[in-house]
Amino acid sequence: MSERRTVSVDVVSDVVCPWCYVGQKRLESAIAGLPDIDVKINWRPFQLDPTIPPGGRDRKQYMMAKFGSEERIRQIHARIEPLGEAEGIDFAFDAIKISPNTLDAHRVIRWAAGSEPNVQNAVVKRLFALYFEEGQNIGDPAVLASAARDAGMNAAVTEAMLATDADREAVETEVATASRMGITGVPCFLLENRYAVMGAQDTETLADAIRQVAAEKANGGLGTAS
Repeated sequence: MSERRTVSVDVVSDVVCPWCYVGQKRLESAIAGLPDIDVKINWRPFQLDPTIPPGGRDRKQYMMAKFGSEERIRQIHARIEPLGEAEGIDFAFDAIKISPNTLDAHRVIRWAAGSEPNVQNAVVKRLFALYFEEGQNIGDPAVLASAARDAGMNAAVTEAMLATDADREAVETEVATASRMGITGVPCFLLENRYAVMGAQDTETLADAIRQVAAEKANGGLGTAS
């Protein structure tokens, strides 16, 4: 019996990026179609707008300042809503009242990586759903602690850690590293830290990339750095 193949996928993402939510769903579908490959996912931080203050900004005012008109905002939402629906996402953009700073959310995601397998994925999925489908403020420590609890983490410990500066600098360093790598938009899928798939590509494109990297790895093609 042949040895099972494994592929690591680092997803550079921000939890207020609707394309990242679509990308998460498509990656999940791609993995489901590759039962012979063990895909290990690690979520890495990116901030679309690190200038947002810790308390967040009024969502409507923020979007108006960024895009200029309600019509333009409606056009953007209308473009992504059917794509989300196709992936089982019920985008509720009108329910979002606060555009948050996502640094604390990324701290929670980082802590989740040290928990049981799949907890980090569960936290990310819950944060996406809270923000995009339930309109929750994912910059609020109480909301973040609730998401941690839903994913199997200790909510009390999470909330206590959020009140400190634990891992704040580490997350900021990771965000800066992504920029130095040339990542200017998300999602970005890094396969075996060697190959990058940019954007919310369709499910089959992601699956093909994983298959190709798994085959190359099995043949020893990733044995040395380029």
